[in-house]
Amino acid sequence: MGLTLRDRSAKGCLRSLEGECWIDRESSGCEFRDARLGDRFRKLLTQIGSAMGQSIPLVCQDWANTKAAYRFFSNDRVSEVDILAGHFQSTRDRAAATEGLVLVLHDTTEFSYQREKSEAIGITKSINSGRDKAGRLRSHTVCGILMHSSLAVTIECVPLGLAAVKFWTRKKFKGTAALKKKINPTRIPIEKKESVRWLENLKQSTQLLDHPGRCIHIGDRESDIYELFCAAQETGTHFLIRTCVDRLAGDGDHTIADEMDEVAVKGLHRIEVRDSNGDSDQAVLEIRYRKIRVLPPIGKQKRYPALTLTVIHAEERGTPKNRKKIDWKLITDLPVGSRAGAIEKLEWYALRWKIEVFHKILKSGCKAEESKLRTAQRLTNLT
Repeated sequence: MGLTLRDRSAKGCLRSLEGECWIDRESSGCEFRDARLGDRFRKLLTQIGSAMGQSIPLVCQDWANTKAAYRFFSNDRVSEVDILAGHFQSTRDRAAATEGLVLVLHDTTEFSYQREKSEAIGITKSINSGRDKAGRLRSHTVCGILMHSSLAVTIECVPLGLAAVKFWTRKKFKGTAALKKKINPTRIPIEKKESVRWLENLKQSTQLLDHPGRCIHIGDRESDIYELFCAAQETGTHFLIRTCVDRLAGDGDHTIADEMDEVAVKGLHRIEVRDSNGDSDQAVLEIRYRKIRVLPPIGKQKRYPALTLTVIHAEERGTPKNRKKIDWKLITDLPVGSRAGAIEKLEWYALRWKIEVFHKILKSGCKAEESKLRTAQRLTNLT
């Protein structure tokens, strides 16, 4: 039998109460400089949560609440640190209530906005927009902000929450690209490059979760940074990174690739995949792994020590149709002593897609890029 109008109303009230309880839990750890800001924050969470993806005037319903929302987002006494403090505490509590390892998934995304004047927000990149009538290349800058987030999940892929978030625009690192053209990028201190965000989020999320040995930090090829490996070792935590750099190995007279070429296939692993048409397909992976002494870049060998790490290669047999061949090269400080251990690490890395789904939800579900707010601060606070 269908629900009566009264049943539907009661069910709606129950969902509303559950939402309010969730908001109370997630915001209880927030400490704004003014209690009224905390009250407005909780009210905004309720309003936005009830109509996700809608405009601020629509969710606020009247002009008084709309103006109050705009004042909140532009208030100099409000920052993403204040807004996320409660959620970070809840993430820590949920992690403490679980057993086993915690995977911390790291990734960067861009939020782009259509603005006539980008100065108040900033730019993310310059892209090629074709040629003019004279045949000269044209380019235009993309207005937007960047976000580097760290999502904690269990090894069963249950999300625990964000453990660190960093927002910025390219203005902060203006001139770095030009500097790389004059100096070997490996000789530029990590503190002067955008990639320092990987180290900062690793340290912040590890400190938040309070059990460094439980955490395994997972990142794509952009996170293949030697300083990150050293930061993890200093913090007492672990990492599993998809590598893109063929680093010096052993005594420095050869590379990681040279050593891995000597390793025989230690097992096969069959997985289900999707091709470019969305059709199901199977892939057979050849598994190789070896513990290797890895050296820092030549220009940084006085500052950073050599590390003993494990490299895992998973390469697909044959050449598939309608999709790219799978060729994963992972590097980790975790021990790998068997085919099963190597497959386990591959499956953990495969969970990295979860943070890409999170970023997609922010853009497509929450419509974060459709906001008309005019400054980076306001957009950051809204996001």
